[in-house]
Amino acid sequence: MDNPQQSKAKLAQCIRMLEQMGVIDYNGHCSIRAGDGHMFINIGSAQRSKLSADDICTIDFEGTVIEGAGKPPLEFHLHAGLYRARPDIGAIVHAHPRWSTYLTMVGAPYQPVFAQGSLVYPVPVLDTPNSINTPDMAAQLAQTLGNQPAVLMKSHGAATVGVDIVEAFVLAAYLEENAQRQVMAMQIGTPYAFDADEMALCRSKLWNAGLFQRTWDHFSAKLDG
Repeated sequence: MDNPQQSKAKLAQCIRMLEQMGVIDYNGHCSIRAGDGHMFINIGSAQRSKLSADDICTIDFEGTVIEGAGKPPLEFHLHAGLYRARPDIGAIVHAHPRWSTYLTMVGAPYQPVFAQGSLVYPVPVLDTPNSINTPDMAAQLAQTLGNQPAVLMKSHGAATVGVDIVEAFVLAAYLEENAQRQVMAMQIGTPYAFDADEMALCRSKLWNAGLFQRTWDHFSAKLDG
């Protein structure tokens, strides 16, 4: 198990990778649950492309800064609400990714068009572009997410959740790659979507910590490349 400093460093690395991938922009944020009623989250004003462990603060679920050199993002409520609703969640990624947001802008349902992308299917959609910056909005998002690993927000963005930050990161990467493939295929015709049996086979083969770590390592290597 990571100690607090290791968790902060891993969280900062996650955000740098997502920024390099174009999944997170200047407003994205990620968190790791840090004990009862607390979380590590990136400081809202910090540059995502240059983030370090020093840019991670510790807050409670009310947004009070317990430790750190800055304030959390305004949408810290998104994280607090999901942690409250789902004790199984250990980490959260919230971003404004291009391709999956395109789908919500035109009302096109997310379809499982490649193997890894099927791991997050079905992906529910919060039917409002409003920021998740109040407890009420966070509760609406949690209700929309339900027991799924990912949720989209109409003309806004996406959130993925996992038992740890590696899982939440990898699912965000898979979600966005699937959405890109789907959008591009829609320019040619109707994309093939995996059926229930094919998705079950994908999940049995691809949902494991070893493969998630390999995907993390793939993008991690690009940071130094």
